[in-house]
Amino acid sequence: MPAPAAYKELAGSEQWKTATPGDASLKGKWWEIYGDPQLNALEEKISVSNYNVKQLEAQFRESIALIAISRTGYYPTVTAGPSITQSDRGPNAGGAPGHGSSANFQTPFSASWVPDLWNRVGLAVDSANFSAQLSAATLENLRLSLQATLAIDYFTILDNDMQLSLLNDNIKIYQQYLELTNNRFNGGVAAKSDVYLAQTQLYGTQAQAVDLGIQRHEFEHAIAVLTGQAPADFSIPPGKIADGLPPTIPVGVPSALLERRPDIASAERNVAIANVGIGLAKTAWYPSLTLGGTAGLSAGSLLNLLTWGSRVWTAGPVLAQTIFDAGKRKATLRQAQATYDATADSYRQTVLSAFQQVEDNLSTLRTLAEEASIQAKAVEAAKLSLDLEMERYKAGTDSYLNVITTQTIALSDERTAVTLLQQRMSASINLILALGGGWDNTAIPTPDGLKSKDLEDPAKTVNVAQPTR
Repeated sequence: MPAPAAYKELAGSEQWKTATPGDASLKGKWWEIYGDPQLNALEEKISVSNYNVKQLEAQFRESIALIAISRTGYYPTVTAGPSITQSDRGPNAGGAPGHGSSANFQTPFSASWVPDLWNRVGLAVDSANFSAQLSAATLENLRLSLQATLAIDYFTILDNDMQLSLLNDNIKIYQQYLELTNNRFNGGVAAKSDVYLAQTQLYGTQAQAVDLGIQRHEFEHAIAVLTGQAPADFSIPPGKIADGLPPTIPVGVPSALLERRPDIASAERNVAIANVGIGLAKTAWYPSLTLGGTAGLSAGSLLNLLTWGSRVWTAGPVLAQTIFDAGKRKATLRQAQATYDATADSYRQTVLSAFQQVEDNLSTLRTLAEEASIQAKAVEAAKLSLDLEMERYKAGTDSYLNVITTQTIALSDERTAVTLLQQRMSASINLILALGGGWDNTAIPTPDGLKSKDLEDPAKTVNVAQPTR
């Protein structure tokens, strides 16, 4: 899949830089770039406590077992079936008087082997290997997605806390203003309507503060489930977004994206599986050879069973070839080829979507940074305007309605600034997600890494949390 030389959104940008190998690149624990110990502790629980992750880990172990099952096709099958048969034929059934009962003792062993002349078994093993790699990539993709979701939810809670802190600070101020207005009314300086306006502003702000609790609780419950805990037993203490700015994200070049996104790796492994399907469909035109035989002992009495004269054996090859199937093999091959084309196009679409997501989030971060800069000016201007309005009101040269209006604008501007900060943090997390986090394609086990000696311990081939028994 062709990749552009650079991201369009980085052209002429001073905020973003191309990543180079070393300390600037995102590592496996990409969330540590935000420098929040509480976030770090929560993220660590995703891999070991999230039940969706555990489900895919179990499916990965299942795919590892299927590799071992596929490899058994290389070897013969040996079975044993010792038996004792007792029979009795009465005189009316043709048996001799006194001699109608007989016994037969057998210890047969049979073996059969289908030589892999046309690589049928080899292709099946390849398919199982690729399926295990697909399962590993799918696991990593889910893990990354859940980690990003948790981080966004976490910063949304901190945004909520910062919004609540703003409201509480303003509630204290509004209470002071209400007391001031009451005193002015009692002194005959202010109108009763000013008192009502002050009460309306205070109670409305208090209602907004209560409403913020709903959203916080919902995101707190979501994080509890993400970390495998019951919401009743989980809570996050109030906090705020540290430093007030999202960190600089090392972006790299578009071609590196093909190695840094587990969903792209997953789509590519699907193509590999579909390609093996074409090979398997072609083997249907070739005959199958089965080498089989049985050997053992058979005797009418247990005493004679272990003698040379009780030996029995059969052996011989069986060659099978489909002569006529009314076009079934051709249709199956066309189906396999069409499946391959579909998965290849799906892979290309996944790559294009990945490029789009990076460009989208780079654009979002750039735009939000510009908007936050302008909003900071609006906050400062609103504060200055409010100070002037309060002085004019205390001097009796302006109405309290103008004070209320200016206070509302100032609070709205401050809340918008906090919301923009949360949006910038979320956009930076989405950019990390679009870049593949700290993941790279070396996390997928190679066919050599899926050798039989490693099949009993999946943790040797991929980052798998061991199940509890």
